[in-house]
Amino acid sequence: MIRKVKPQIRVIGFDDGTFSFKSKVERNKTILIGVVMKGSQDVVGILCRWIEVDGRDATEKMIDAIVNSRFKDLRVIMLKGITYAGFNIVDIEKLSKETGLPVIVVIRKRPELKAMENALKKHFPDAEERIRLLRKGGEIKELIPGKLFYQAYGIEPKTAEEIIKITQKSSLIPEPLRLAHMIASAVMTGESKKE
Repeated sequence: MIRKVKPQIRVIGFDDGTFSFKSKVERNKTILIGVVMKGSQDVVGILCRWIEVDGRDATEKMIDAIVNSRFKDLRVIMLKGITYAGFNIVDIEKLSKETGLPVIVVIRKRPELKAMENALKKHFPDAEERIRLLRKGGEIKELIPGKLFYQAYGIEPKTAEEIIKITQKSSLIPEPLRLAHMIASAVMTGESKKE
């Protein structure tokens, strides 16, 4: 439990790399990057794994990366959305329970959950299970009207909001997520993409 949010709170932020339509058809993989930071200032380390496009392994790969890392003082996991590598949906409840850390999902645009559910039903034989994982994310809360939303698991909303604000630096997106995005896109395309 986080009683007081310190400016140097240890956070890991995950994002994935880009992938092509061909990757989706061939079930290729994309990179998953986790950036470990002290608040918004110091990068302490970087973790990486490969995840299957539209697969079911994002949760396990995140758990593996955290549990088997040298970073034993992490306090929070931050995700840039709940879906990775297309529809590789993170089970945030399992991620939190198996790492012992709360999870904050940061989202730039309010997701169209109905449209996502319809796409899952149309393209995936295990759509109901994936939809269940989407719904496990819980209530989507608005932090900055029309610009920044979040979901929180294992942490009070007020504390989650405080952590999001402390980890922001030059963007609305918290710095660990912004850097994870840049690194992942550079690995996949040879050049980082703007957040």
